Amino acid sequence: MTEGGTLHLVVSGEADVDAEELESLTGQLRRQLLELDVADVRRVRSDDLPPEGAKSGELLAVGALAVSLAPAVLRPVLRLVETWMQNRPVRTVRVELDGRSIEIGHATSEQQQRLLEAFLEGAGASGVSEPPSSGDLRLPAPGQDG
Repeated sequence: MTEGGTLHLVVSGEADVDAEELESLTGQLRRQLLELDVADVRRVRSDDLPPEGAKSGELLAVGALAVSLAPAVLRPVLRLVETWMQNRPVRTVRVELDGRSIEIGHATSEQQQRLLEAFLEGAGASGVSEPPSSGDLRLPAPGQDG
């Protein structure tokens, strides 16, 4: 990503999170993202946008944001999302950029770090031109080894 782009974030709440609570959580994330040096953060209609791999009944609601940003802001945005998820009833945040996606969930710091670095390398955010072999990266589910 050499010029500004749009990062799509899809927030998936735990099964006990209703649409109103998810709307509030997504609003909190939006406000925090706007404090970074991003061009814009807007809500995206997500009524028909279940997270990839979600099983029926697992997730009650999904919130989505589109973040317009410069490449230099990608790393801080991903770190903010990772930190924001802590102690919130959020199952995952799916991040999509330039046809690549990553699913940030509750995992160990080491697993999270490896996954984010691979995504950033593939996005050209750290000067590495070779993307990882997979365009779709995920953290293991809680309790699984990575």
